[in-house]
Amino acid sequence: MTAQFPIRRLRRMRMTPILRDMVRETALDVADLIAPVFVCPGERVRREIPSMPGVFNLSIDQAVEECRVLVGLGIRAVLLFGIPEQKDDQGSGAWLEHGIVQRAIRAIRDALGDTIVLIADTCLCEYTSHGHCGVVGEGGKILNDPSIELIARTALSQARAGADIVAPSDMFDGRVGAIRRALDGAGFTDTPIMSYAVKFASAFYGPFRDAAQGAPKFGDRKSHQMDPANAREALEEARLDAAEGADILIVKPALTQLDTIAAVRRELPHPIAAYHVSGEYAMLKAAARNGWIDEAAAVHETTLAIKRAGADLIITYFAAALAKQLMK
Repeated sequence: MTAQFPIRRLRRMRMTPILRDMVRETALDVADLIAPVFVCPGERVRREIPSMPGVFNLSIDQAVEECRVLVGLGIRAVLLFGIPEQKDDQGSGAWLEHGIVQRAIRAIRDALGDTIVLIADTCLCEYTSHGHCGVVGEGGKILNDPSIELIARTALSQARAGADIVAPSDMFDGRVGAIRRALDGAGFTDTPIMSYAVKFASAFYGPFRDAAQGAPKFGDRKSHQMDPANAREALEEARLDAAEGADILIVKPALTQLDTIAAVRRELPHPIAAYHVSGEYAMLKAAARNGWIDEAAAVHETTLAIKRAGADLIITYFAAALAKQLMK
């Protein structure tokens, strides 16, 4: 029996914590993490989002303090979403010089300088009265080309306010190229574009729409966000955004698209960010609160899977909790 037993015993390298550390293939680092921040009107506002326990709508003064805490934990980048005081059918609050995100960018920069990378989500859905990501035409049709003009205008306004990176999340055709031309034409040739290159029409976005107050008033976003069934189309979307000048490619959501993250990683050399979305966060939180899982262990394992699939960066509402874990 002994002579016939395989010589290769993989358990040998699992016997102690140090041995396991020595041969670990994938590791998380706090530098991998990007924390979403929701900025809302008012002062001293810190309003918990019911469907996302532990995540808050923050007034600008509170967003500054939140970013200060994140920097103290070693998190070096935030993704800013804005909730305006007023909305209209064009989403004009997205590109105003004194829009909510533009003011937040200036305030955070004044307080924290270059210790943090400020990424501006570049879309219209939080700013439109109808809740769609672009211009609505006759019969409720979402119009592509008029929409990307406004999205490029928004990106330029965010760059002028001091955003380090702009992140178009609309999924309209040609918007990366339009943004690149607008930025370059205004002298912002060094401002990167972190494109939501592969964004699926997912059932896991519900809590985010509560947080950003951007749910569509009619219809859905399936005419521009991708069908979750389509893997080949995902690669084509990523290639097109790369060709138009995207510097970082986002895949969203993360957990239900691990195969897509891996496929984009094999296909393109660009840095890849994966968005661990609100519904994925809420599921883990709910299970942990019911005592069904160990939250810290489950969050670490989940995020590790996203990294292992090929993500260089991970946008996650667990960023602060993960940073604290990694400091231990």
